[in-house]
Amino acid sequence: MLLGRTANGLYWMFRYIERAENIARLVDAGMRVSLTRPDSGDDDWEGVLQSAGARKSYAEVHDKVTSADAIDYLLRDQHNPSSVMSCFESGRNNARMVRTALTRETWEATNECWIDLTTRLTKRVKPADLPELIDVVKHRCGLIRGAFHGSMLRNDIYNFSRIGTFIERADNTSRILDVKYYVLLPAVSQVGSSLDNMQWESILRSVSAHRSYSWVYDGEYRPSNIADFLILNGRMPRSLAYSYGKIVSNLHYLEREYEMRPAAIDTAERINAMLTNGSIGDIMDTGLHEFLEEFISRNNRLSMEISQGYRFNE
Repeated sequence: MLLGRTANGLYWMFRYIERAENIARLVDAGMRVSLTRPDSGDDDWEGVLQSAGARKSYAEVHDKVTSADAIDYLLRDQHNPSSVMSCFESGRNNARMVRTALTRETWEATNECWIDLTTRLTKRVKPADLPELIDVVKHRCGLIRGAFHGSMLRNDIYNFSRIGTFIERADNTSRILDVKYYVLLPAVSQVGSSLDNMQWESILRSVSAHRSYSWVYDGEYRPSNIADFLILNGRMPRSLAYSYGKIVSNLHYLEREYEMRPAAIDTAERINAMLTNGSIGDIMDTGLHEFLEEFISRNNRLSMEISQGYRFNE
């Protein structure tokens, strides 16, 4: 059985790497949605900060929300523990701590990513350079995942790492959907319009789901279909249902390996059943924002139970 602190290091290494990519995707979603709004302004970034869970900490260092400050805070501000730069630093620190549990390829991809992004984020990113930077972040995170998948044994080290990835990914997809809710809140009259559909399309692009969505729904942008795709479609690798299918599978491996069943497994199975058996009609009737808020809360609770059940702090 892995030492608790080693399992903790692996879990958080991959949570932070996934979070770095996801914060970049959140900035991308905010940028794309605001560009499609005729009356867009700095207020749009209030919703992005809110969805990133960074609104309160942002207010501690900035008097008002501007697009330039919000983007800088989410990408490179050292005061923000969830900025892209802070996440890469924390991910690399955890990787160093569990260095002997990683293959050389995984460590080198992680270290090279940190060196590259540290260089690129030494100063504020110009708006014209933002799309390229977001692509670099996604590319570098993809290289780490590829090195990890291609070289690691499928053992408890692998499974703790994957659980961290998918807990973070589920959190992110729900937050990106929430950006749409927050940014569009003042414009309820536009729901169902061509502008509304353009913004939903932007959300799909920010989670690399634009083309795969068109394969399933023939390119017809309906909010309920897009929400269904990103929440309940078990074939879409960034959906909530796919993420929880993987979390449950990884936890079942640990259950067999360690011959123990912590409370986290029951919690994960309940969330997975809710996603497997749920319908988008029920979710929309309840309220998409309310569903996402509850999901984020349950996802956070599962993370705490995993930490306690596998004694991460011992």
